[in-house]
Amino acid sequence: MADLDNVFAADGALAGAIPGYRRRPQQVEMAQRIAAAIQSHGVLVAEAGTGTGKTFAYLVPALMAGGKVIISTGTKTLQDQLFQRDLPTVRDALKAPATIALLKGRANYVCHYHLERARKEGRFLSREEAGHILAIARFAKTSSTGDKAECAAVPEDSAAWLAATSTRDNCLGQECPNAKECFVMAARREAQAADVVVVNHHLFFADVMLRDSGVAELLPACNTVIFDEAHQLPETASLFFGENVSTAQLLDLARDARMEGLAAAKDFAELPEGARALEKAARDLRLAIPGENARFSLAQLPPAFHEALEKAAGELGHFGKLLESQAERSEGLEHCWRRAQELQLVLKRWRDVDEPGLVRWIEVFSQALSMNATPLFIADIFKKQMEGHPRAWIFTSATLAVESDFSHYCSELGLQGADTGCWGSPFDYPNQALLYAPQGLPDPNSRDYNQAVVEAAWPLIHASRGRAFVLCTSLRAMRRIHELLKAHFEAEGFDHPLLLQGEGSKSELLARFRSLGNAVLVASQSFWEGVDVRGEALQLVIIDKLPFAPPDDPVLAARIEHMKREGRNAFMEYQLPRAVISVKQGAGRLIRDETDRGVLMLCDPRLITKPYGKRVWRSLPPMRRTREADEALAFFETEAERV
Repeated sequence: MADLDNVFAADGALAGAIPGYRRRPQQVEMAQRIAAAIQSHGVLVAEAGTGTGKTFAYLVPALMAGGKVIISTGTKTLQDQLFQRDLPTVRDALKAPATIALLKGRANYVCHYHLERARKEGRFLSREEAGHILAIARFAKTSSTGDKAECAAVPEDSAAWLAATSTRDNCLGQECPNAKECFVMAARREAQAADVVVVNHHLFFADVMLRDSGVAELLPACNTVIFDEAHQLPETASLFFGENVSTAQLLDLARDARMEGLAAAKDFAELPEGARALEKAARDLRLAIPGENARFSLAQLPPAFHEALEKAAGELGHFGKLLESQAERSEGLEHCWRRAQELQLVLKRWRDVDEPGLVRWIEVFSQALSMNATPLFIADIFKKQMEGHPRAWIFTSATLAVESDFSHYCSELGLQGADTGCWGSPFDYPNQALLYAPQGLPDPNSRDYNQAVVEAAWPLIHASRGRAFVLCTSLRAMRRIHELLKAHFEAEGFDHPLLLQGEGSKSELLARFRSLGNAVLVASQSFWEGVDVRGEALQLVIIDKLPFAPPDDPVLAARIEHMKREGRNAFMEYQLPRAVISVKQGAGRLIRDETDRGVLMLCDPRLITKPYGKRVWRSLPPMRRTREADEALAFFETEAERV
């Protein structure tokens, strides 16, 4: 590994390419283990603490080994960062001849066919949306990629994108009149030719199961697969190894068929009538279950749901026959007919198939309802995907182990026998950070718990002069804690910005938080990971509770029940490890740089009162620990003196 040592040396190739580069022993060791795994076509599960530089630790050996490499990330943000910044930096430093490509899901690329249809149809909810469609059309004429991330004139969450992009359901494929200029196909061709391809987990698994994204064509020639942010894999894999059908798909089919009918079958009045009937049945199905953002098991569903499902299935069958009668009149109508057939099959399987290894459940959103069938365990399915062509598989994240033990992670993904490695952060946690577990808090399930959290947190928020994340385990707790904090801010004239998740997009809120420099952000799950705020803007992270998944979640409940029947301890084997990984993610927001300092306040009394609490705090970086409020407050006084 002499070459690797030279690359990472204080005067090596990376030092010459990266301003302020420092050699980190952990990074070099990790790179050596990854190089060995690539050489032997092995499987390596590697945890690397914040600041280790794991990205370069896998990029350097992957590029030096040559061959085709697929890198899969948990977020599009990291995907873009790898493609635009990290990969070109390492490639140039190594003077490697590798070509690189970025491949995203089809919803990220402008679709010429649907964009033109949307312009002709001209039915938009607002003038702003109509303006966005025109801006997208201008972008499509000049862009070489069609990637919506590059279209600065249109917000990423604009409804216009739904009309200007395709889905797996409504893409016409090779039959599309715009197939030659298709941005999705161009991105796939580039990926096919490239040495290193950057994808994300959703794309990887959608492809492995649905053969829809072009990754399946990449895998046979691939020598190395690297999963970064690999702690997300079990959840993502479960999603794609199952099957689902939603009211949104029924509404999309009705809308697309109506548009195709206007273009190719204007004289067939029964088609728009059938579309309206299907839309009504889909909306009635959603309304059969009250509430939103909730999950239900089959046993919890009211009779009204089953009646509405029968009606929707009947209307879908009738609509399919109407489409079949017109299918010869255009590629678009024929494609809609095929979609109707597929949806009928999936819906029939969901209603009729009762497999022991599958749990069927419902999720309701504000406007839609999804019927899901999820495998109880994915280890065997995932293991099967890894068999065949010999290649290296690297799984890495800052949070994979519980007290340096990887067994829960390996068993979830069927990676028994994999090589494992754990590299701690190079940051000076005993001096940079303090873990504070307040005394006297009530049971987390008590009615007054949120109030008690705010009362305990308020002195620290005051002492840190804002500059805090308050991370909550549920949306309900988030809203209540924000409300209580707002009352404190107003009563005490605490003149600092108080931000709430949902008031803007995640990226907008983060940008505001950083630029304000003295804000308090109250947030839920989406801010627990993938968020990087360096410097003085963030010096206090408060976590309201240990983030155990709600036990009434239908998939979790079924898994727990299955493990109990096998005589296993579901809490220790499954629920606790997942909660520990989440705590590590939340805690990881605090220290992002070697000059950062701050307090992590873990409010849940179970951290101390329950025997398993030790497993939680022992899995965290080696911060100083205290239960005394005065010691936590003194940290900020010392900080003020330093400044």
